[in-house]
Amino acid sequence: MTDAPLKLFNSLTRSLEVFEPVHAGEARVYTCGPTVYNYPHIGNMRAYVFADVLGRTLTWKGYTLTHVINITDVGHLTDDADDGEDKMEKMAAAQAQSIWDIAEHYKQAYWADVRALNIRQPAQWTVATDYVPQMIEFVESIPEKHLYEIESGLYFDTSTIEDYGVLARAAITEGEGRIEAVDGKRHPADFAIWRRTPPGETRQMEWDSPWGRGAPGWHLECSVMGFNVLGFPFDIHTGGIDHREIHHPNEIAQNQAFCGHKCLDEKRKSGANIWMHNNFLVERSGKMSKSSGEFLRLQLLIDKGYHPLAYRLMCLQAHYRSELEFSWEGLGAALTRLKRMVMAVGPLAEVPAQPEAEHPKFAPVLARFDDAIADDLNTPIALTALEEALAVKKVDAGIKRAVIEDMDAVLGLNLFGLTRSDLRIRPKSATITEAEIDTALARRKDARAAKDFAASDAIRDELAAQGVEVMDGDPLGWEWKLG
Repeated sequence: MTDAPLKLFNSLTRSLEVFEPVHAGEARVYTCGPTVYNYPHIGNMRAYVFADVLGRTLTWKGYTLTHVINITDVGHLTDDADDGEDKMEKMAAAQAQSIWDIAEHYKQAYWADVRALNIRQPAQWTVATDYVPQMIEFVESIPEKHLYEIESGLYFDTSTIEDYGVLARAAITEGEGRIEAVDGKRHPADFAIWRRTPPGETRQMEWDSPWGRGAPGWHLECSVMGFNVLGFPFDIHTGGIDHREIHHPNEIAQNQAFCGHKCLDEKRKSGANIWMHNNFLVERSGKMSKSSGEFLRLQLLIDKGYHPLAYRLMCLQAHYRSELEFSWEGLGAALTRLKRMVMAVGPLAEVPAQPEAEHPKFAPVLARFDDAIADDLNTPIALTALEEALAVKKVDAGIKRAVIEDMDAVLGLNLFGLTRSDLRIRPKSATITEAEIDTALARRKDARAAKDFAASDAIRDELAAQGVEVMDGDPLGWEWKLG
């Protein structure tokens, strides 16, 4: 285990805390996964880059990691509280497909983005519909004082939990936030544990239960999957900052009721010891919303010629608790930075790593890297330490490769798996071939050597007309890009 103690920001206490595992030498982490009713947008994927870096950091610090990410394929309404249609049912109806087919298609699309961003596979993917019997058992173990039935289903009475909503740091009042009125609810913040299928209707996903035929509530799913796979208490629960306001407080309330606890005087009584949330990705044009049509998904970035790991690097350039503004200029700058790193590791590509050897030049930079990553995953500083290591000269190449590999194992940029050609992605709109570009550039090089600058400029203009920008004097060695 490396030296600096790992400190993480706990949303529950709003403070940095030294990580102390529930089980010695282990780290058990649960991440709220996607609702597979549509493609994930790049803001969604920031949450999984963050969770991946957390898991990689725990591995770096010597813990045996058990990371679980769930797949929600039932129960998530169009409003994150208890109003609207089930997102899955709505999409299935819109596309005239089976809800099971919808779930499978978008689950595979999400997994493709996970692979493209070099996010490590968790120990287990838990799918909500696989755990419905356990959900029913979980609810049956909650004391009756916490629950009540109305026409639409079984509800949780949040007034029975002292300090309910403390994670959100907000008093829950009538009409506040995204909490919508539901006929028969005792309090605005009460939430559905089990949603009964209305009389005369049939859902594609519904099950028999003691509270009628229907489907589980979204909040119930994560409580049950976290408990069944990791056990209470487990170490860390992660998600986007939007979950901090409703979804995670409701999880905590269920966990407390299930475990028989009244309050949060002890952080262990919330189900997880530490609750961590990444901040939003902000995009000013409004294309982050899935209702905008051509919303910003990872494939759109690739279609425009950007390697997905440039987006991962863009995420790492901001602290996970800070808002990150997306722009095409910023993404381009991240791609350029990634290119520089790939070029820097190029001379080490065929050199075997020497992980057991050491060199004094790397000791201070490794210490800075470890201090940064142990300080609540300070990836912007960790990136500068990585670049310092890349710049170290007159050292054994095998030792240098081992150091870079160790750092990259935390940041996940796959530097030794990328080549220059990997990072030169053709935009989908491009019609000219790379062979044609290279031939034209060779002709231009000959013209310049012959000082025929008129011919050189003409070739450059021909390429520009086909969307190819010629970059004379490019310090990275990339001679052109498709605009």
